[in-house]
Amino acid sequence: MTHDSVPLEEATISQFHRAFEAGTLTSEALVDRYLERIDAYDRNGPELNSIITVNEDASKRAAELDRTFADSGTFVGPLHGIPVLVKDHLETTDMATTYGSAAFDGYIPETESEVTRRLRDTGAIVLAKTNMPDWATSWFGFSSVAGRTKNPYELSRDPGGSSSGTGAAVAANLGAVGIGTDCGGSIRVPASFTNLVGFRVTPGLISRTGVSPLVSQQDTAGPMTRTVRETATLLDVLVGYDARDDLTGNTELTAVHGSYTNHLLADGFDGARVGVLRDGFGDDENPAAAPVNDVIERALTTMRNLGATLVDPVAIPDLETSLEETMLYILQSKRDLNAFLEERETPVDSVDELYESGQYHDILDLFIGFAEDGPADLTDNLAYWKCRNAQYEFQQIILNVFASHDLDAIVYPDVQVVPPTEAEIRDGEYETMTFATNTIIASQSLCSAVSIPAGFTDDGLPVGLELLGRPFDEPTLLELGYSFEQATDHRQPPETTPPLSN
Repeated sequence: MTHDSVPLEEATISQFHRAFEAGTLTSEALVDRYLERIDAYDRNGPELNSIITVNEDASKRAAELDRTFADSGTFVGPLHGIPVLVKDHLETTDMATTYGSAAFDGYIPETESEVTRRLRDTGAIVLAKTNMPDWATSWFGFSSVAGRTKNPYELSRDPGGSSSGTGAAVAANLGAVGIGTDCGGSIRVPASFTNLVGFRVTPGLISRTGVSPLVSQQDTAGPMTRTVRETATLLDVLVGYDARDDLTGNTELTAVHGSYTNHLLADGFDGARVGVLRDGFGDDENPAAAPVNDVIERALTTMRNLGATLVDPVAIPDLETSLEETMLYILQSKRDLNAFLEERETPVDSVDELYESGQYHDILDLFIGFAEDGPADLTDNLAYWKCRNAQYEFQQIILNVFASHDLDAIVYPDVQVVPPTEAEIRDGEYETMTFATNTIIASQSLCSAVSIPAGFTDDGLPVGLELLGRPFDEPTLLELGYSFEQATDHRQPPETTPPLSN
């Protein structure tokens, strides 16, 4: 316990703030308790290996914030004194940023990412940087700089990627909230596998400045939290225009009214129309997919009981073809990552140099794929421009499904199978290029989406429910996600990381 009424584990931002106001907790004490848990469960005990670097100045910054609050009686912002865990390819100037790559071990960028700047300006403490596969190039938690991250719900299984460390660490209560990034599903896959809320905003609402790219127009940072309310609080901080990132002109199209927290409606599903994408479900004959389907079916029953009309099934015409035609990783990632490296004084200058030196984890089939076959220049590459155009055609197809059925969202499992085991991944049974994730639907159509805890399989493995939204309709996803969360309370902490004794 951090004090008499609020346990550290599963406590929320608002609970911590009420404790600060009551004088029963300080930010410095909160940081120290999280550091104790990192030592007990990430470095020792189950050895989750979710943290790459701990901020040595975190306690000092917390003490400064405590003094500011004691002197003024007011918080510096909505994240005052809150320890945040940040994926290690958001650049930080006061601690190393490795991008998951052994070649960048100890590398300290010259400029701060816009996301971490916004966090700090609103009172947050960047507590630690979290593990990730090299350059965010995998659905699985293996990096060349720090090795494998474990799933805290079942240590032999993967926590999902590429925001693997943030997912495992937030799930295990090693920090209050977390930041991941999502290109093809790198927030939502680990959120699904670690029983978290993971939100993908429409690209451009959150700045990409200071974040290594994979497919730049699909890339976005975003919240990974234990509750929908904390996701909304983080969106209030993170969403906004950044003159250094032209794509953030998209913020002019946001539909939020005041605060994102104004869209947390317990009756959000009452009267909602939700399409069920049966093509996103795995085969019931597949023992890895059947348990996921069972959990999602129970979630659909809950939605009906909350007053939703389920349009079951809906189909996205030519879905598989659209997904193939809009897949840009092999075509675009090498060009984007090279441009990122060229802008910096870095230990390695190009994708070719990383590849030829062997400084990458050997399971990273996506990295190997674009390193070997990705073109360096796309100016006159017809296949690339066809894919770019196909993404907007795909979005139009999806919007027509929304319009023709008068839908508020489309629902399906984030991933068709349960979290794979380490052995299955190492043996090549699952690879990034062929993994059965549905998260690419939202990513490659440039739509919004959220993953919500849907429950657990009979074996105790978390399952995530994805709600696909229209571009710039994040408020509706928050309304639906909050309604489902309040009715179900599927968020439960892992048994491998219990509360520490006082």
